[in-house]
Amino acid sequence: MWLNPEEVLLKNALKLWVTEKSNEFFLLQRRRGHGDTGGKFTGLLVGALDSVLDSNARVTPFRILLQMPGSQVSWTIACGAAVGEMNRHWDWLVQNLLHSLSVFENKEDVASFVKGKVKGLIAEEVRGRQAAQEEEPEKFREALLKFELCFGLPSSEKLVTTYSCCCWKGRVPRQGWLYLSINHMAFYSFLLGKEVKFVIPWAEVTRLERVSTGLMTDMVRVMTRRCQLDFSMFLSLDEAFGVIGQLADIALRRLLDSEGLELDRVLQQSSNITKRVLEEQALRTYVLALFRLPRGERLQEVALCSVWTPHARCHTTGTLFTTDSYLCFASREEGHCSLLIPLSEVISIEKAESTSLLPNPVIVSVRGKKAFQLIELQDRDSLVDGLTSRLRALQWKHSMFRSKKSLTSSSPYYTFCYDTMYCDGEDIEERALRQTVNTEALMACYHHSQPDPNNSTATMEQVKERLWEDHFPEYGRGVHMFRTEKIQKLVAMGIPESLRGELWMTFSDASSELASHPGYYSGLVTESMGQSSLATEEIERDLHRSLPDHPAFQNVKGIAALRRVLTAYAHRNPKIGYCQSMNILASVLLLYTKEEEAFSLLVAVCERMLPDYFNRRVIGAQVDQSVFEELIRDRLPELAEHIPDLSPLSSISLSWFLTLFLSVLPFRSAVCVVDCFFFHGIKAIFQLGLAVLDANATALCASADDSQALMILTGFLDQVKYDEDPAPPTPHPLSSQSGEEEGRPPVKQHTLITDLIADSYEKFGDLTVRQIEKLRCRHRIQVLQAHEDTTKENALRVVTPDVSLSPENLADVYDLFKTEHFINLYWGDGGTTLALQHHDPGRPYVEQYRVDRVQFKSLYMLLVPWLCGFHTDTVAHRTFTLLDQDRDSLITFREFAGWLDTLYFEELNEKVRLLYRLHIPPALTESEDDPSPLKSPQLSTTGPLHVELPNGEMRDFQEQLKQMLKDLAKEKEKDVEQPVPPMNQREFIQFCKTLYSMFHGNPDENELFQAIATVTSLVLQIGEVGHRSRCSGSEVSSKGGAGDEVEDDHREGSQEEHPVFSTKEEEEGERKEGTSKSSGSESQSEWAVSYAQILASLLTEQQLVNFFEKPMDLSAKVAEAKVKQYHERAGLLMLQQGTS
Repeated sequence: MWLNPEEVLLKNALKLWVTEKSNEFFLLQRRRGHGDTGGKFTGLLVGALDSVLDSNARVTPFRILLQMPGSQVSWTIACGAAVGEMNRHWDWLVQNLLHSLSVFENKEDVASFVKGKVKGLIAEEVRGRQAAQEEEPEKFREALLKFELCFGLPSSEKLVTTYSCCCWKGRVPRQGWLYLSINHMAFYSFLLGKEVKFVIPWAEVTRLERVSTGLMTDMVRVMTRRCQLDFSMFLSLDEAFGVIGQLADIALRRLLDSEGLELDRVLQQSSNITKRVLEEQALRTYVLALFRLPRGERLQEVALCSVWTPHARCHTTGTLFTTDSYLCFASREEGHCSLLIPLSEVISIEKAESTSLLPNPVIVSVRGKKAFQLIELQDRDSLVDGLTSRLRALQWKHSMFRSKKSLTSSSPYYTFCYDTMYCDGEDIEERALRQTVNTEALMACYHHSQPDPNNSTATMEQVKERLWEDHFPEYGRGVHMFRTEKIQKLVAMGIPESLRGELWMTFSDASSELASHPGYYSGLVTESMGQSSLATEEIERDLHRSLPDHPAFQNVKGIAALRRVLTAYAHRNPKIGYCQSMNILASVLLLYTKEEEAFSLLVAVCERMLPDYFNRRVIGAQVDQSVFEELIRDRLPELAEHIPDLSPLSSISLSWFLTLFLSVLPFRSAVCVVDCFFFHGIKAIFQLGLAVLDANATALCASADDSQALMILTGFLDQVKYDEDPAPPTPHPLSSQSGEEEGRPPVKQHTLITDLIADSYEKFGDLTVRQIEKLRCRHRIQVLQAHEDTTKENALRVVTPDVSLSPENLADVYDLFKTEHFINLYWGDGGTTLALQHHDPGRPYVEQYRVDRVQFKSLYMLLVPWLCGFHTDTVAHRTFTLLDQDRDSLITFREFAGWLDTLYFEELNEKVRLLYRLHIPPALTESEDDPSPLKSPQLSTTGPLHVELPNGEMRDFQEQLKQMLKDLAKEKEKDVEQPVPPMNQREFIQFCKTLYSMFHGNPDENELFQAIATVTSLVLQIGEVGHRSRCSGSEVSSKGGAGDEVEDDHREGSQEEHPVFSTKEEEEGERKEGTSKSSGSESQSEWAVSYAQILASLLTEQQLVNFFEKPMDLSAKVAEAKVKQYHERAGLLMLQQGTS
């Protein structure tokens, strides 16, 4: 295969290679030991060495080198394991390149030409491999070439798919092609001689919708912060809309919420994303949500089949999904029948004899002497082989885990001594006692209320228990039971307390996880004991707020168990740690399950059933609130019509989702909701939320404001009672408004939770997991962009008081700054993982986006008011070093905005101060390579302090300088000043060089050059006078008075610097300055001028004063930068990739 040319210094180091073919420019070589028939010792040694090397370090046996006549340097341009392939590469070089190379006179031109050709061949191979992954390779290859030609993006911008469609501009349609890549969507149209094309990064997309207008019944609307685009006439609109939503979602999560993609290994490398991968990822997301599987599970096989269902006495048709650790079956109609079999429960998977009635049967045997029969499997052999291999690997893994635990555990795993490191009486008692993990549910010891005197509660519990006991023999018991509509009805009635813990563990599959990892919880508790962190502090604060009215949490035992569960989870998952509402959830789990089981359930809820709910930004909960708003508009249109802004309702319902209604419903009613949640997942919460709003729709439509709506919903939820709850009902908030007098019907006194749940299933039971996941994908875009808007608003709010930029300009500069960061993520060569470390949502708002040196230089070229020609890159380098205050090779938006503010809006003296500081340490280092002839220090003079003008007039600056320095001293008394280190002669020469380069191309170039020459001569004379006065050690005569006065002024200090620059930098600069002086010659180290002297000298030339005080239009510069930034950076990256 062709390789990116790699330099080889010795063509045959250690005689490891044998040349097979050669000509003037190319060598075909074979590795010794490969293909040798003589069995020489050298060949055997090299062959043995290659055979024992790791596969990553082995050398391919053949290679082709590009060599330059008379040079010891060569380049590897191809390698391979087969001689036939290498001979084809050799023939191509001889036939296509060898004759052309003879016309070149320069060796460097030959090397560049061959490298370019080889890279072109590699790019063609990449296109071919990418096209081969598509259904129609040739058509995709053609589309890829058009994409690269039309939009000029770097080759690393991977095209995913294309669609023929129509883009609407007002009422005018433009038929063309929509190109969807990993980071952008692009459109190209060429009709009747008019070209239309645009590129939109996914990072700018804020909303995706399917809309209908008067002209078109179904369109895809893409909204950004700047524009709105409508597309129609897709051959498959559903597919196109889904792919657009997926790509936008993946791109935004990768750029803005990288933690969310931590376990999606396929999506971590954007180069792996293809249309086929997107389809597989959408199906995987659906399966994980439907069966509430761990997020790290990978989808392995998908097969249509039928499963024997004993309760129905027939085979049920559906789809079999296999993952790393699970067998999952779902009927054609979602919710009709499903089956979840963890591989940890499987004993064997066998193929049975195929018959006409039972084609391609497979028998899956599980623990408990049960077996499941699957038939009509098309690719049965490969499916069984894959399942068997994963089953064996899992069994070996579990056996190793158990053997390790048995070797390391010398005492029962659940016994330990707990130390909370607190000093109140309760904790002292805990530390004094040897504690044991609770092996029974707290409800067994503490009852929330006394039994009903009439024993109706006990009777109802017995009826429910009998129904479940009748159900188990027919449908199965345990994690692999058949989950049907009948179970849904039993769950809606409320699970009996004696079975609640068991069924929660079964529905969530926490039971198989617990059985597979015995002792895991106690190990976490032991490891987390005595540790103190922010999470443990928050846990201690909330312990006594968790179900404070329940007797189980009014004593040491219950509080200690809750503390252990929450602390162990915070130790297990430090990224989540502890979040509010986890304490309420854990408390309820502890009431109905053993302590270890409660921990497993908490893990299942936080990491599988409610993903991204319990973290710093609660992205998952906000996404579901946005989805809930759309469901309200779709399912309750009258309510949405009366309340156009649903955000107040969404804020009210947030606690419903975060606490599973535990914080808003009476306890016994809320536990019934938790029953439904463990059986149906988040779908149950959506349904119940819609049912609550539907039950109060009339009252909500009549509400006057948000507070009244809150009272309506709160009052309604307070009245939702459990079937046997003896507590008297409380009146509805609206019942006090004398409804009977106004002719209104009397308000119902209370609502039974079972009726409310049944109502939710009846009216909204058609809501499916697939619909929820599609909505989540779209609404996650809106939520992430809303977070970005909040970040921007707060960053601008923090920076605005420190700068003079207008709000519009500051906002545009922020966008440029963030876009530069994103461009590096798109195409940067530093690696995506490293680049993502630059964006940390946990940092202060102004520090969430930072740029490195390369990115800063790009922004510098776009926004700096004075470019310095060939010297620009050097000045940009020094500016970055100066702004990088904490020396982490990154600068924040606050530092960047402060620098721009100095250049465009500060007074002349602050602009000069900035230039001055760019030419002293730390910005200017001793090791900085500068080939300029001005580096020579032979510019000092011993002449008097006057300059001869072109007209022959002599200008004496002594008196003028004295007066200016006195004025500067008076200004010092008004302001608090920070000293700036003096500048030696080398640094001053660099300063002058920068000034000269700044004036190049200016309309007043000649006058400015003359003025700076005058100032340079003047400052050199001032420095020389000061040098002579220090050397002589005597009082300075009147001729050198200005020099002494300048030194006095320097000792007093100079004007206050801009707040973006810290005094630590100046102290470090002084230390480095001292080192720099001591390393130079004696005269060089003693020659020095101060900032005040340079400023005073510049003020003597009106032309320079006019240059620095001339108002500059930042708005025009920013507008130009917004147009140029993207494509200039893309072009530069393409150039770098082409020459690397």
